[in-house]
Amino acid sequence: MSKVIRIVIADDQRLMREGLKTILDLEEDMEVIGTASNGFEALELCRDLKPDIVLMDIRMPRVDGVEATERIAEEELPAKVIVVTTFDDDELIVKALKAGAKTYLLKDLPSEKLLATIRATHRGDIVMQPEIAAKLVNRASGKEELADENHFGHGQEELTLREKEILSLMAEGLSNRDIALKLFLSEGTIKNQVSAIYSKLGTSDRTKAVLLAMRNKLI
Repeated sequence: MSKVIRIVIADDQRLMREGLKTILDLEEDMEVIGTASNGFEALELCRDLKPDIVLMDIRMPRVDGVEATERIAEEELPAKVIVVTTFDDDELIVKALKAGAKTYLLKDLPSEKLLATIRATHRGDIVMQPEIAAKLVNRASGKEELADENHFGHGQEELTLREKEILSLMAEGLSNRDIALKLFLSEGTIKNQVSAIYSKLGTSDRTKAVLLAMRNKLI
């Protein structure tokens, strides 16, 4: 049996906390080990319980989700943060990802997509909702873009057709496992290809790689 993913839920709405806990606890490979009503409580739980994943709301009292995420990253706690919120504001998306969130989800997504994202994030994959990815691409043309164009080197001509294909699928929000299934390749092969893409684009971040590829019209 695969390792159980230990999860903390941080949301100021009790109904949301309880609803998410009910959904996640039905999964054999997931366990909600704590809930928090604000970012301060979430940070304390991360220090004490060392969860694998935190589902983090943005707008919360005392300490908001962005600050809590930033402090989790600064303290090098093992938790991977997935933002789950109703707010799709460009500024908040960028701030959350810069703070260290692995991905940013809107609360209206289907439960199966949330479960898939939790599993992918736990594996080390980054899955971005298409609508959030589109906002980040639009944002990339502004002054405070998430991806720094100075990180983009001369690797543009070096990307193979296969690497561009994989980048396109990454931009659609597919995980390495999903890409492997779609292309009839092993997951290990896809991971190696993704590593090569990162090297050529001068980044080690999935979201930045997609943004750089889009900005430079590689896909």
